[in-house]
Amino acid sequence: MKHVLLAVVGLSPQVVTETLYALYQEGRSVDAIHVITTRRGKEKINSQLLAPRDGYYFRFLREYGINGIDFTHENVHTVCDKYGNELDDIENADGNEELLKLCLNLTFRWTRDSDTAVYFSLAGGRKTMSACLMVAAQCYARPQDRVYHVLVSPEFESNSNFFFPPRQSVPIELRDDKGQEYFKETKYAQVKIVSLPFFSFRHLLSKDMLKHPRPPAELMMSLVRDEESELIIDLNQSKIIFKGRECDLMPARMALYTFFAVRKKNCHEKEGKPCKGCYDCYLDWVTLTNFNREIISIYRRCNPKRAIEELKSGGIIDLDMANFNAYKGKIRRDLENAFGPHNARALTIESVGKKPDTRYGIPMDRRRIKVIF
Repeated sequence: MKHVLLAVVGLSPQVVTETLYALYQEGRSVDAIHVITTRRGKEKINSQLLAPRDGYYFRFLREYGINGIDFTHENVHTVCDKYGNELDDIENADGNEELLKLCLNLTFRWTRDSDTAVYFSLAGGRKTMSACLMVAAQCYARPQDRVYHVLVSPEFESNSNFFFPPRQSVPIELRDDKGQEYFKETKYAQVKIVSLPFFSFRHLLSKDMLKHPRPPAELMMSLVRDEESELIIDLNQSKIIFKGRECDLMPARMALYTFFAVRKKNCHEKEGKPCKGCYDCYLDWVTLTNFNREIISIYRRCNPKRAIEELKSGGIIDLDMANFNAYKGKIRRDLENAFGPHNARALTIESVGKKPDTRYGIPMDRRRIKVIF
């Protein structure tokens, strides 16, 4: 199995070699390293870790006789703004959003292969960088993946010249709390790796959500699922009930809305399957006019006290396009007022397709519709 170290790094690139050292001390090998950082962090990594001759990353490999790790300048991934400009730092909400996108995209990339295990290192960078990488791990990580933090002895952790404990201990210049210089042997440096527990939500994501990386908002919303509510149409009371709220519709609007709801309810094209992406029950205008008698029949149930003869022509008893659009708009406003704009989008009579092939129907899944006559 291939092992990929995915780390966030700020202005202290030694966190990479410290993490490598700690992993190898635990008997864990690494085949590739990918780093998420800022423009300033990239400069530090290139000059201090990946300098061709004296970079500390190459010193570490030579010191411990390690070969075969894929870690080049191309493996350093810089957070950019929406225009592609590299960010110097993560200073605001926009920068944090781009950081989260990058963390999610790279995590998605390396968790697609079942023969790859990802080691997430949260030890570097600002706290927001660690938080974003942890979110990415929680969304996509699998049982073989691990989240790590590296603990380094405080006096060595704050020293810009300490990158890993060499095999042969050497004195290194440190500073105490008062800023006074002193020397201490590197054999006293403790570099330990800590495995952090986390909860993965990958199993809650649909197969469609795992086909390619998703924007953070879309990914998060897919994890927040309300219990599916039932749409109840009660003709006896001329009420629509949804999520514990009620909406009273005028008889003509109720008749038209009920017609579309019943048509959706009785659609058997996808028996046992959800309606998403299916428009088989939707009607074009010409076909809709052929169902005028059915709409009138429903209207009689909604308003049994009023004789059909009393109604003006051109209304619900003889729909034309103008009246249909008027009813449709009023129904939408009634639903928005009762249930809010977000819920109304799933309940209202919508149109799909371009003229002259426009068709009309209700997007609500037919399995969630109940009509009481």
